[in-house]
Amino acid sequence: MLIDTHTHIYLEHFDDDRNEIIDKCKALDIQKLLLPNIDVSTISALHKTCEEYPICIPMMGLHPCSVKKGFENELSVIKNHLFNGKYTAVGEIGIDLYWDKSTLPMQQIAFKEQITWAKELNLPIVIHARESYQEIFDVIDEVHDNNLKGVFHCFSGNIDQAKKIIDYGTFKLGIGGVVTFKNAGLDKTLKEISLEHLVLETDSPYLTPTPHRGKRNESSYLKLIAEKLVEIYNCNFDEIAETTTENAKIIFKLD
Repeated sequence: MLIDTHTHIYLEHFDDDRNEIIDKCKALDIQKLLLPNIDVSTISALHKTCEEYPICIPMMGLHPCSVKKGFENELSVIKNHLFNGKYTAVGEIGIDLYWDKSTLPMQQIAFKEQITWAKELNLPIVIHARESYQEIFDVIDEVHDNNLKGVFHCFSGNIDQAKKIIDYGTFKLGIGGVVTFKNAGLDKTLKEISLEHLVLETDSPYLTPTPHRGKRNESSYLKLIAEKLVEIYNCNFDEIAETTTENAKIIFKLD
């Protein structure tokens, strides 16, 4: 059994073949898909997909790339859903300095606010960190305690950053298609990290693993990521599946 801990299958990219993708996942024993929200505009599609497909489990949060002028209004709507619905995590949240560094102060406010909600609700957080590990660490260092847990989504950092995350004691590294990229170097980093610290994800439709790179990603490709970990850790597929699935079940409180 595998769990895709991060997929945007509710987006319009999948409107023509969502049924087929879900069927492929079931055939490959990918039994749960965790769906992070992006912003207010995606909430309806997120809910509709999770209602239609029990395999899909929703999160609720405001993506850092959607934190712009007037973001407080979006946060208010998202908070209302989060506190009055059933979600497996607060996500995806964090800081992104790849697209727009000028919004950093607003992103920090939104990130901290959503961490506060996660603590109140005893939910894990799913962190988006793009060109922003130090900025993320600065926030986590300030607010971290044993009640703050979650996943560093799409981890692609170096060994020091991985160890910093692991040293918090309450976070996992989300490993996706980047680990299959020839020149990414993530495979070398993971050789120094125990499998017990990892969960699997696709981030579909983005970050498609080799050999499908350049095309739309989908959750069935999670098996390719798991197979790459078999190569890195020199173990069998069942060990990768069992360990990463158990990690996901614990961090997200899944049955």
